[in-house]
Amino acid sequence: MKKWIVAIIVIWALVIAAGVTVGVVLVTGDDDEDAGDESSPGSESTSETAPGTSPPADIGTVPPGLESFYGQQVAWEACGANQCGTLEVPLDYAEPDGESIEIALEMAPATGERIGSMVVNPGGPGAPGTDVAAQADAYFAPALLERYDIVGFDPRGTGDSSPVDCVTDSELDAYVAGDPDPDNRREVRDFVETQESFWAGCEEKSGDLGSHVSTIEVARDMDVLRAVLGEEKLPYFGFSYGTRLGATYAELFPDNVGRFVLDGAVDPSLPTLEGSLSQAEGFETALRAYLENCVDDGDCFLGDTVDESLQTIDDLLAEIESEPLPTDEDRDLAIGNAFYGIVLPLYSETNWPLLDQGLQEALDGKGDTLLFLSDFYGSREGGEYVDNSLEAISVINCLDDPWSISAEEVPDYYDEFEEASPTFGRVFAWGLVGCHDTPFQTTEPEIEIDGSGADPIVVIGTTRDPATPYEEAVAMAEQLESAVLLSRDGDGHTAYNKGNACIDDAVHSYFIDGAVPADGKEC
Repeated sequence: MKKWIVAIIVIWALVIAAGVTVGVVLVTGDDDEDAGDESSPGSESTSETAPGTSPPADIGTVPPGLESFYGQQVAWEACGANQCGTLEVPLDYAEPDGESIEIALEMAPATGERIGSMVVNPGGPGAPGTDVAAQADAYFAPALLERYDIVGFDPRGTGDSSPVDCVTDSELDAYVAGDPDPDNRREVRDFVETQESFWAGCEEKSGDLGSHVSTIEVARDMDVLRAVLGEEKLPYFGFSYGTRLGATYAELFPDNVGRFVLDGAVDPSLPTLEGSLSQAEGFETALRAYLENCVDDGDCFLGDTVDESLQTIDDLLAEIESEPLPTDEDRDLAIGNAFYGIVLPLYSETNWPLLDQGLQEALDGKGDTLLFLSDFYGSREGGEYVDNSLEAISVINCLDDPWSISAEEVPDYYDEFEEASPTFGRVFAWGLVGCHDTPFQTTEPEIEIDGSGADPIVVIGTTRDPATPYEEAVAMAEQLESAVLLSRDGDGHTAYNKGNACIDDAVHSYFIDGAVPADGKEC
């Protein structure tokens, strides 16, 4: 693994459409020279609820019929330096006496004077949250690791929590490699057939589970987890899609909201079309920032101007579409892999050197680095997919918002998407087909999110975030009644623990001392 990538990649991508993307890339950074000089403030009294003990009686109101779930104990067992266990929840909250499923948990215990348990979500949807606890040192600074147990969970339908299944690994390879912008009759036919096969596989392999992995149901699972952990009010840190999950929780359980940080926030009110346009524009902004940096440094290998550099990339992708590039593996770099290989490093400025390497290598006729990046983006290691995130993401997104268009309608949207993103626009337009023919439908009622009655929530946005554009963080902060907006001026996806001491200090003071940042604070 390359040295400048230190943790997990999480995608929000409609697999078969190779469309909308949201995620978290955790990398080392150096926005501020003194960013690593962190102390561990705080003198708050601690809770001593230990793994495996009964939670205190004061866990708030228990929804009727769910008493046994809220009153359960987790049988924590050692898994390396951490503790692992499972949480039982109903498959369908409308039928709590019916089938139940297990949610995989992992806890990284606090290393110092403990305040409580912080539940975390890395994004996706579809990413296994237990990875956050397993890699807690990469996600969080010592200031938080000392004071909180970091509790990750695989949301229902993902990871080891009753994962949904749709296709084989070889079929998934074909989906990722496929052309994300089909431009002739044969490619469109293949695209549609691939999508139909995907949903048929989901229905066959996942059954009733496929209708019960919505964000609302995951939020209900989080409240059961809160009670089992013994937290009267839930401390929570959500990244990217994890901000949508956190906002949903705040709407359903406002009285149970503790210290909440939502970093890389999405606009929960945006429908699929508007959200896709927002992300297309965000990735265009990120690509141009990368190219401007290349040009400003002088002697840019892609061109003397941003426009020349964009043309170089366009020409390269056209050549790869026509003839995939050879690699040292048993697979060539196909056009879909090239797209993901280019998109991945845009998540963080620290990863731009890796994009340099991949593009330079591709211009020389080899696809190894871009294929490595595509595989890493899709959690493909050692010739297999190590989680089901590429399958779960489509099922979850389409339960939350099933709106879609047919393949025949896509060209009608080209103009507005190409205006938002001349480079990526048509790919995002094809992403609108993603939920077409889905066999699943949520049983949860639609909700409007404002989080009325919740304690203060900190919403963080980064000005040139490609995956969750800054405007979406502004919108979430406006919609959540108790939210304050914290802004990072910079590139890349999410803000915390990226080398900006101003952001990190504000987050630590909030979680440890309860000091809410001033609304509109800029870093």
